[in-house]
Amino acid sequence: MKLTNDIRRQLLQNMLMAREFDNAMLRLYRQGKAFGGVYSQLGNEATSVGSAYALDTKRDVLFPMHRNIGSHFVFGQDVDTLMINHLARQGSQMRGTDGTGHYADPAKRIYGNVSHLGAMIPVAAGFSMADQLRGVTTVSMTYIGDGGSQVGEVHEALNFAAVRKLPLILIIENNQYAYSTPNSMEFACENLSDRAKGYGMAGETIDGTDVELVLKTCTEAVERARRGEGPTMVECVTMRMRGHAEHDDFSYVPKVLLEEWKRKDPVENYISKIVKAKIMSADEITTLREKTLSDMIAAIDRTLELPYPEAEEGFKNVFIED
Repeated sequence: MKLTNDIRRQLLQNMLMAREFDNAMLRLYRQGKAFGGVYSQLGNEATSVGSAYALDTKRDVLFPMHRNIGSHFVFGQDVDTLMINHLARQGSQMRGTDGTGHYADPAKRIYGNVSHLGAMIPVAAGFSMADQLRGVTTVSMTYIGDGGSQVGEVHEALNFAAVRKLPLILIIENNQYAYSTPNSMEFACENLSDRAKGYGMAGETIDGTDVELVLKTCTEAVERARRGEGPTMVECVTMRMRGHAEHDDFSYVPKVLLEEWKRKDPVENYISKIVKAKIMSADEITTLREKTLSDMIAAIDRTLELPYPEAEEGFKNVFIED
């Protein structure tokens, strides 16, 4: 993929959308209007957007986790659909029974997320295998956190994918903490991608705050997958700039560490890069920010006008009647 200035502008736009969606959900949560947990992706925007942008949205499939809203935007999801799902209003794909984004949109080739950490990776591998058996190469991209990567299902799926040379890409979002457990108490290897060699697959550790580096690395992984060379593990090192969810006060993270990662803000640093390269002017950035915010506010207003689903919706798909 040739990185053009138009692509750079699209990367920035999607990251800004992800950032404003997060900010909106934080405000709505405090107002008591958001349902379920609110899981911020602040600091992870470059990983979500850069990785998903490497895929062919008409050909490949996305299995995002709860901190990957940016990848939804890359795959063409609109703000209203996401907001209706997260605010559990009538017309949501979850019929209002869930507000944390556990939805699938087959029309957009978005599946997941499965909240049982690790369980989505075998599903993503199975999707690619099913198409492989039909003679079709469909790259599946899915995600897991540093903590979730310790789960047995992850290892089983990766071993299976490597043996079958499935076109699977696993993005490990190493954001330093598995809830309140630091990396030092999670794993003993230097990099999580070191494990890839043991499975017989490609693996690499990169700066997850650099959207262009993420895109380049994942594009190479997609090209390997299409050549039939099997899966790739990409460890993106980032920092989760909020708690595990908004109920978590985040007091276990040293303030000096947060300050260090704040200077690596993927959105603000990319804006600086784009302005410095004269791809967009400061005024154009301001206009884009204002439009992104106004679009988000308009989507919220439209969603809040919608009624909640009928109570009976909560009983659907729970019991099987003879």
